[in-house]
Amino acid sequence: MALMPKRVKYRKSQRGVVKGNAHRGNTVVFGEFGLQALEGGWLSAEAIEAGRITATHAVRGEGRLYIRIFPHKSITAIPAETRMGKGKGEPEYWAAVIKPGMILYEVAGLPESAARECLARVAYKMPFRCRFVQRRPSL
Repeated sequence: MALMPKRVKYRKSQRGVVKGNAHRGNTVVFGEFGLQALEGGWLSAEAIEAGRITATHAVRGEGRLYIRIFPHKSITAIPAETRMGKGKGEPEYWAAVIKPGMILYEVAGLPESAARECLARVAYKMPFRCRFVQRRPSL
């Protein structure tokens, strides 16, 4: 089942512009290894779910998976071959707004080789380039 908010204040949202790098959510916090987005854009709830399924298959119950993103933005679409006018389309799907540098997924309790392989499989499902990152030692 794809993620979506329980309630929203407004059903339809404007497109907006993804500018700049992520200042929040750009460090590995919960796990030891993470998957970091290198490009910005929208990540659909279906893509997040596909990544979750792939990661849980790779982890196989020995590690812990953390999903650091949630689809809060509704993306609308008008049916094909529709004349101009008649207002904004109906919500088609939900998406998370991703800025470059955001951590998408984290894993804990796995050796580095297994975590690298797990997150490489997840990165294959993502619509933009991602990289494997490790937790930095806290001072």
